[in-house]
Amino acid sequence: MGQFATGVTVITTLGDNGVPVGMAANSFASVSLDPPLVVWSIDLNAPSLSAFRTHPSFAINIMCEDSKDLVMNFAKPSDNKFADVSWQAGLDGVPVLDAASTVIQCRTENRIAGGDHEMYLGRVLDCHKTDKAPLIFHKGKFAKLGNLL
Repeated sequence: MGQFATGVTVITTLGDNGVPVGMAANSFASVSLDPPLVVWSIDLNAPSLSAFRTHPSFAINIMCEDSKDLVMNFAKPSDNKFADVSWQAGLDGVPVLDAASTVIQCRTENRIAGGDHEMYLGRVLDCHKTDKAPLIFHKGKFAKLGNLL
């Protein structure tokens, strides 16, 4: 699957007692324009799975090309992934990362079992974009977006 270049996201929500939760993911796609729906997936062994199952909302933070270190922070296990991370409370208090090039705020529409993952279908309720260039992931490495055709 590494042959397919993807954008890089950090998916965020709130866990127990309103503690911010986040994870790096590149399993994100648009599903529908009317109504606006997106999908992403999480490993059934992910420590943050229960938070996403419990909280009704999540944010998809599409990361910018200079956020590689921040993404790696969310890709590794940690007791506090939000230490020294600049963020704001979005829909239902869900963390929205200041470093994101685009933030898509969603409410969970459905969860779908899929092998060793669970897919989250989200209804888009808000979208904020900037002019920051996105971070790309291809063949196991981060990359920058090249010249457009």
